Amino acid sequence: MFREMERDIGLDDLTPTELDVFLAAHAVTPKEGEAVPSDQIRRHSLVSELAQATYHRALRSLLELGLLERADGYKSRHYVVRSERADS
Repeated sequence: MFREMERDIGLDDLTPTELDVFLAAHAVTPKEGEAVPSDQIRRHSLVSELAQATYHRALRSLLELGLLERADGYKSRHYVVRSERADS
């Protein structure tokens, strides 16, 4: 069932690193639709051991895939998990 849900929302095509970054972002989001700073995602145990460049590549990929988006009202480094994708 979990694999089917992953397929439905497009997570089955993610690399393990992209999936870890996405799950970390989702885990640290305080409330659906709220912005979360990149450094808070970065400190999550799923991604804290990743090389900085690897983390940023995965983050950029998630933005391009539409799973994360830049948060309105911030100059940079704040992201929102796309709830319609994450909770589908």
